[in-house]
Amino acid sequence: MRSFTNFQTDLLRTFVSVIDLGAFTKAGDALGRTQPAVSLQVKRLEELVGAPIIRQVGRTLLLTSEGEMLLSYAREILRLNDEAASYFNRSKIAGVIRVGLPNDYAVAFLQGVITEYTRRNPEISLELHCGWSAEILDRLRADELDLAVAMVNNERAQYLSRSWIERPIWAAAETASFDRKKGIPLAAHPEGCAYRARMIQALDAAQIRWRVAYTGSGIGGLQNAVVNGLGASALTRYTMLPGMRVLDEMDGFPSLAEIRVGLFYKHPRMSDASIRLVNHIIARLDEAGVSNDPIRRAGELDRQ
Repeated sequence: MRSFTNFQTDLLRTFVSVIDLGAFTKAGDALGRTQPAVSLQVKRLEELVGAPIIRQVGRTLLLTSEGEMLLSYAREILRLNDEAASYFNRSKIAGVIRVGLPNDYAVAFLQGVITEYTRRNPEISLELHCGWSAEILDRLRADELDLAVAMVNNERAQYLSRSWIERPIWAAAETASFDRKKGIPLAAHPEGCAYRARMIQALDAAQIRWRVAYTGSGIGGLQNAVVNGLGASALTRYTMLPGMRVLDEMDGFPSLAEIRVGLFYKHPRMSDASIRLVNHIIARLDEAGVSNDPIRRAGELDRQ
């Protein structure tokens, strides 16, 4: 008879808490356990894995390659466990959920997903905060947000639960035409925006002149600038509006480099309402074509 290895959820919860909170003592405080008890649980998990999962460099805790793999599985296992527990407990879902969204990524789509959830759970109060990805993640780290969607700069970003690939598309007004000799007018967010950087990189690589004709931090202003013919811009398919058309290489516009977008949250800090919202967002992203593989954690919204 085959022998199975069982990863107990209490061990996985301790492991995720240690990584999310950055210290054994903080994880113990959050879970109501002593620091030695937390250390013993991590050691037990390492015995089940058969390899070290955490190493300490000074005061910093770092994941080993086995630990990185386990963390992906652990987040998914705990998410499903907590979803099941919440369902069978039938507890009333209420409270305030603070969500951070980036200015320049699929705001309308994500707002629709989130408000759909709150309509089904009227006892929930929602606080949406829009800003730059770096700012949003800073607020998450400071416990000013419960969950966030933001651009991902590296493979193992802190608090990252899921990520997917978005390839920006060139957008312009339906009637717009461009004289490349005069330079392509661009509608863009301020410097620091990943979409702005990709437009400039693509045009420079193709040796196409450009100039910034509109700059604004809000997605609404950027969309209006494109519709009114002020310039071309990089958008997602979710932020395309009537009156816009997609530009491609046939129009003389080089393809834009892809962007990784992630769903972030601190699992030890999550309320039942927030856990359900995370599950709702993941379900909608999966329906949109995002991979639900907890290890690869990547998919493509624009390849359906």
